[in-house]
Amino acid sequence: MAHSHTTHSDMPHVTVGGYLIGFVLAVVLTVASFWLVTAGKLSGEQGLVWLAVLAAVQVVVHVVFFLHVNTSKGQRWNAMSFVYTITMSLVIIVGTVWVMHNVHALMMAR
Repeated sequence: MAHSHTTHSDMPHVTVGGYLIGFVLAVVLTVASFWLVTAGKLSGEQGLVWLAVLAAVQVVVHVVFFLHVNTSKGQRWNAMSFVYTITMSLVIIVGTVWVMHNVHALMMAR
């Protein structure tokens, strides 16, 4: 019985170097977030924006370096499901904040 050799091109190529790069980036982003909060260099709104940006970058680092989701042919469904999950999460979060803001504004108007 002949065995055919198949290549797993849809499988991500995992290396120790890739994990180390992801780890270093995650640590740097975490330290930067803690420094922003503890140093008190930014105002409340600026601090929130910078923390949100650093958090978004850290999510991308984790997805790329640790979950190995990319745009290769074998990973397209994973990438599309991740984008769908993020989109629906944003719709739920933004919708909830919008409703709570409107309820607060209407209750304070009376």
